[in-house]
Amino acid sequence: MNTLKPRILLVEDSADIALSLGAALRQGGMAVQLATDGLQADACLQPGHGFDAVLLDLQLPGQDGLSVLQALRSRGDAVAVLVLTARASVPDRVLGLNMGADDYLPKPFDLTELEARLQVLLRRHGRNKSAALRWGPLEMQPDGSACQWQGQVLALTKREAAALRVLMASPERTVSKEQLHAEVFADEATGLDAVEVLIYRLRKKLEAAALAQSGSAQVLITTFRGMGYMLTSPAGMA
Repeated sequence: MNTLKPRILLVEDSADIALSLGAALRQGGMAVQLATDGLQADACLQPGHGFDAVLLDLQLPGQDGLSVLQALRSRGDAVAVLVLTARASVPDRVLGLNMGADDYLPKPFDLTELEARLQVLLRRHGRNKSAALRWGPLEMQPDGSACQWQGQVLALTKREAAALRVLMASPERTVSKEQLHAEVFADEATGLDAVEVLIYRLRKKLEAAALAQSGSAQVLITTFRGMGYMLTSPAGMA
C-alpha cells in the first residue's frame, strides 16, 4: 500500500470550486483541508501547521490572498504556495511571485495542469520525506532512485525511477502524460513522445522482474489512450 499522503491547504471561497477541487485532490491521494476566507487561512498557516503545499486564491473575503501570502513569508515559512486566481494580468502575476508565490495558475484552469504543477512543487520542496512507497512487490524510497522488487534491486535509470515514483504515488489512478513530463523532464527541451519511450522501457523492466519472480510477465503499467498511464495491481496481489 502507498502511505505517502501530502497535506494540502486549499484556500478557496467558492463552494463549487472547493468541492470539486478538493474531491479531485483527495482522489489523487492527498489530505485536503479547506479554508474559505483569508483570516481562516492565516490561522491555519501559523507556525507548526504541517502543510506541504497551499493552493491560494487571491480574491478572498476577510483578508485577501496576497496579504495571507505576505504574512506567511514574513514568518519565514517556505511552504510551497500555488496561487489560483482570476487575476490573469502580468503585473498581478509578477506581484504574487515577488511576494513569495512558487507558481501562478490563472482561472479557469485545467485540472491536469494543476495536478502537474502541484506535484512539481511538492517534489521541489522535498515533500517526499515520509515512509517508503509500496505497491505489491514494489518498494521505493520516495527521496531516492533505489527501487526493489520483492527485495531485489531493479536496475532503473534516473528517469525511469522518477517516472515510477510518480506512478507509485497514485496507484490505480491515471497519471497524465503531461504530469509525467513535468515531473521527469522538468524544463528540458523534450516533447511528450519522450514520455512514451520512457514508459515503454520501464514497463518492460517491470514485466521482466515479474516474470523472473512468478513466471508471468504481468502488465503493471496500463496505457489509457488520451488519458495517461496507471500503475495496476499485479495478478494475485493481496
